[in-house]
Amino acid sequence: MFRKLAGTVAALAAGITLVGAQVGTVHAASPAVLGGGSGIVVDDRGVCTLTTIGHDAAGRLVGLTAAHCGEAGTEVVAEANRDAGVVGTFAYTNPEMDYAVIVFDPDKVIPVNRVGNTTITALGGPVRFPEIACKEGYTTGQTCGLAYGDVFQTNNWAWTQICVLPGDSGAPVVVGTTLAGMVNGYLRVPCLGPQLGGNMAAIMDDINARGGIGAGYHPI
Repeated sequence: MFRKLAGTVAALAAGITLVGAQVGTVHAASPAVLGGGSGIVVDDRGVCTLTTIGHDAAGRLVGLTAAHCGEAGTEVVAEANRDAGVVGTFAYTNPEMDYAVIVFDPDKVIPVNRVGNTTITALGGPVRFPEIACKEGYTTGQTCGLAYGDVFQTNNWAWTQICVLPGDSGAPVVVGTTLAGMVNGYLRVPCLGPQLGGNMAAIMDDINARGGIGAGYHPI
């Protein structure tokens, strides 16, 4: 389990645990289907969840996940198709907001907008009380819960009562088919304590302001 606390998250709530899972070996060769909710193996050492996949303004195939899952240069393998080999690389991470931008090899990835029971057609956020938000994670699949919203008024974070476990880090948090945030951690007890996640609107504002890889992103 990843226990490193991103700076802002730690300041918001002591006891937040960030969730990833341990894995075994990776092989090589043939295209992987990936979308928001797919499991990804990072540097052959842990599993997280892809938040979303699509194209940036330059036409690159890119995606997002939680920054605590890896760092710039971290290699990504599709958990469901490890024979595809390395399909992407972490291009940029923002530890304070706990998000990472991944660049994928378009020859090795088939991007989709639906994984499990979750479809992503638009970007938005943050979740607000009393919305019901859902997430699609590698470990726990789709789980839903009441949104509490940005209780600390930081603009970057929102709380929900969504069940998350190790491996769900980076999972898309949706309201309907709008991507409103990602899973970053939980408070004290998994599936009992509330889930803390990034605000997708704030994440996209940060990516666009920085420019370069990921700027102008839109989902498949």
